[in-house]
Amino acid sequence: MAVLKVKFNQKKRVKLAQGLWLMNWFSVFAGILVFSMGLFLKIELRKRSEVMDNSESHFVPNCLILMGMLSCAFNGFAGKICHDSLDPAKFVKWKPLLKPYLALCFIFNILIFFVALICFLMRGSLDSTLAQGLKNGMKFYRDTDTPGRCFMKKTIDMLQIEFKCCGNNGYKDWFEIQWISNRYLDFSSKEVKDRIKSNVDGRYLVDGVPFSCCNPSSPRPCIQYQVTNNSAHYSYDYQTEELNLWLRGCREALLHYYSSMMSSMGAIVLLVWLFEMAVTVGLRLLHTSLESITNPEDPECESEGWVLENSLKDTFRSALENLKKIGKFNQVEADAEGGGGEDGGKTQTVATVS
Repeated sequence: MAVLKVKFNQKKRVKLAQGLWLMNWFSVFAGILVFSMGLFLKIELRKRSEVMDNSESHFVPNCLILMGMLSCAFNGFAGKICHDSLDPAKFVKWKPLLKPYLALCFIFNILIFFVALICFLMRGSLDSTLAQGLKNGMKFYRDTDTPGRCFMKKTIDMLQIEFKCCGNNGYKDWFEIQWISNRYLDFSSKEVKDRIKSNVDGRYLVDGVPFSCCNPSSPRPCIQYQVTNNSAHYSYDYQTEELNLWLRGCREALLHYYSSMMSSMGAIVLLVWLFEMAVTVGLRLLHTSLESITNPEDPECESEGWVLENSLKDTFRSALENLKKIGKFNQVEADAEGGGGEDGGKTQTVATVS
């Protein structure tokens, strides 16, 4: 029993072809939208590539760019087919290509669906990438005189100001690294010497943070040094008082920013997938309705269109049988080649003995 079987007359076939032609051009614009989203996401990721550990995060924008390009190509080609289907003489040349083209459309729709899922599922990979990248970036914050790293201080400061965040997981991350360059330390000072000696790695660690961690909305002047020393500041208790520093870590801020962006893009790609599925089903109905015309010389005659000629179960079973036949055919060919080689060896051996 055919799936989604519909009867068509000439008027319905024309309306279907015209509707599909219009839908395909809408799909081309949707492909341009997907391409633009991938390009925008790639640019946004490249802006902060210094605080990302690897290039895996670019997998999503690359997929969006590829799907956008393929969508434009596939739907532009389908629009041409739908336009030519109005003229039987022009449609004849497309008949041999329609079945493989519809198979490619089916594979393309599966790929679009997986790209939409990836947009929702990349949060975990992005989390680990940001965590390690920010950790490394904070270590290089002080290297303002080192070639290749001199930009890191500006990058981290601008990041903390723009996203209203501090450190990797929080402001206390700055307590565990030396973020002040040795160039600006007075090594003749007893305090500096004591701090360096008290650390196993010989680093100058302080309970302070860079200026970019300060919250400008705070009513009191920024406390960025001796953050945990209550006696160093008047009427201050760092454990109970809300600090005038950004409390949210930059990893969380960036993860929220990129995750919300990719989730929105995933929802749009999902809508594009539904639209593409509708176009593919319409193309299949148009193809089968034109193929099933009993009298090609009478364009006014009725015909039937369907999505699947048999039921889902029968179609699946037929596909499996075809795959098995292909596998057996390849095996027979391999055995034939092996048998020919053995016969040749035997003949050569007999000839040598003679």
